[in-house]
Amino acid sequence: MIDDGDSENHIAEAETLEMAQLDAAVNHKAERLNADQQEMAANIRSLDETSRLLTEARDAMVRAEKMASVGRLGAGIAHEVGNPLGAILGYLGLLSRNAEGVNRELLAAAEREAHRIDRIVRGLLEYARPRETRTQSIDVNHVLKDTIELLETQGRFNGDFELIVDLEDYIPSVTADPYQLQQVFVNLIVNATDALAERKSEARLVLRTQSRAFNPPQHVPARRKDDPPGVDYSHRRRLVGALGSWRDDPVSISGWVVEVVVADNGPGIPRKLLEQIFEPFVTTKEPGKGTGLGLAVCSRLVESMGGTIRADSVEGEGATFTVTLPAEVPEGVRS
Repeated sequence: MIDDGDSENHIAEAETLEMAQLDAAVNHKAERLNADQQEMAANIRSLDETSRLLTEARDAMVRAEKMASVGRLGAGIAHEVGNPLGAILGYLGLLSRNAEGVNRELLAAAEREAHRIDRIVRGLLEYARPRETRTQSIDVNHVLKDTIELLETQGRFNGDFELIVDLEDYIPSVTADPYQLQQVFVNLIVNATDALAERKSEARLVLRTQSRAFNPPQHVPARRKDDPPGVDYSHRRRLVGALGSWRDDPVSISGWVVEVVVADNGPGIPRKLLEQIFEPFVTTKEPGKGTGLGLAVCSRLVESMGGTIRADSVEGEGATFTVTLPAEVPEGVRS
């Protein structure tokens, strides 16, 4: 029975005292064996989880170093390219004044491409060296409304799609730079409207704000009383705690966070790009229609505000971007 791996069933009681004692000993050994097997299975699951968390931590460190390297490289390129590019634009402007016909068209085309390079250079600089942050207590709803009004005047909402604005009435304030936060909103909304341009009918853009209680990472003690002797899982518990704040909500001293959701039902983001979507030069747009720096800048700005940004998508059904920011204590719950 035990030799076959069956340690669950017990031997029935024997008729004699000696056999009963022998049966009890065998049953006790079987119970110990079963407990050891369960403990081993739990340890294996714990090791698998530890391996997964270590892999995620390693990937996070690699991403952070990659971002820092791109920032340094971008600053150098922007500086070296920016000066001669400015001169080229100046020369093209001078030539265009006296050009006519085909020559004027060619110069105009060259100037457009030069301006596109200039936008890329400025995007690199913005990513590598964000401007000085001037934080203050702001109403996210107010910033989002201003952003909608700004984009309306630019004709961004004249497309064939339904705009749904769902703003929570009594949302707590956040501490952030209003201009940088508006830049994040502009980038996300413009990307969504560009995506909806590919949808022929029933296109929809949803802008939503909401607040909720902060979900802190669970504290796990360094050692539990039921840990087997000689096995220390404290490294795993420290890792879970460290990754909890990075993977989920931003740390919020007040106990509250504010979420801003920008969702569209456009073509969505390909699965292979979803995990890289916030890296520089990653874009779903056609060549020439995007620099691939907008979302990278958004990620950098949101992180500088102490928040997180997340992308969710089902290819062919749309994309949802969620910006989560630590909030101040809501008025209704102040002590």
